[in-house]
Amino acid sequence: MLHVLVGEDDYSIRQALKEIKKGIGDPASLMTNTTILEGPALTPDQLRAACQTVPFLAEKRLVIVTGLLERFEPRARPARKKATRQAAPPEEHQPFIEAIRDLPAFTELVFLGPGIKPGASPKTGNPLLNALATVAKVRHFPRLGYNELGPWIERYAAAAGVVVSPAAVKLLARFVGNDLRVLASEVDKLSLYAGGRRIEEADVWAVVSYAREASVFAMVDAILESRAAAAQQMLQQLLREGETPSQLLFRLVNQVRTIFQIREMRGQGLARAEIQARLGLASDYVLRKAWDQADKYSPGRIREVYHRLLEADISIKTGKYDGELAIDILAAEMAGPGAVSA
Repeated sequence: MLHVLVGEDDYSIRQALKEIKKGIGDPASLMTNTTILEGPALTPDQLRAACQTVPFLAEKRLVIVTGLLERFEPRARPARKKATRQAAPPEEHQPFIEAIRDLPAFTELVFLGPGIKPGASPKTGNPLLNALATVAKVRHFPRLGYNELGPWIERYAAAAGVVVSPAAVKLLARFVGNDLRVLASEVDKLSLYAGGRRIEEADVWAVVSYAREASVFAMVDAILESRAAAAQQMLQQLLREGETPSQLLFRLVNQVRTIFQIREMRGQGLARAEIQARLGLASDYVLRKAWDQADKYSPGRIREVYHRLLEADISIKTGKYDGELAIDILAAEMAGPGAVSA
């Protein structure tokens, strides 16, 4: 049987692949009857040989092909004229179609294509994907929109035997965003923390790392806006919640650096999605908050706070100040009425 799994949501693609493996049979025998082919250097003969190989002491074998669909993705012309996308010549993908035309019943063949979108016309789309779509069902896994995250969290939790309150679901979706791998991990952690009871909003604040990030973002705002009392209050609250001075300083440095980098990359004309990828930000919430802060504050003020944070880090590491005292002094000085704001 032929399976084609494509899309931007790698987590859902991997889950679909797990379901295919479950349907094949014994996991132990599958280990010796699984072949993974790397598409960039794959030849039609190699694909045919893998598919035609009889399974060893088992009824089925699994052949997984990665990176081959990407070879046939249309690319923009490098010319100065308006970019157009060109499909690969038909003869280049046709040998691969011929290689799997008489697929044995004992072979489960899976094509994986992260980021590829099916449905394009034969003239402008991916010729290999278009050809595969005529002989198999192409399953597309796009990234979920914000409104789809709540139902996904509820389904995942229900499958794991966990109940999550509506407020907790909303907070999880807000903080984590549409990285389903991270969302699943956070729900699993919350399940262990709750110990069988319903997961509440307070649990999310206590356990989910992105919730802590929200508190640190608020503290960054207070420092950048010279609100000394608020900054001191947030500092003490984070320390009471278990943050060590070193951890807190690391978070502050990281977030101010992210704000500055976003501002710099936007000045270079980079798109939002590319900035998120370069910074490795899995959470849309973190990106959104840093993006907003990059709009609110001048480069001079962001740079000043960043350098003062580094100075505080050095003072702690060299033993000049105790960790908590160093951050306390930092917050008072940076958020005080005399702070630079230009």
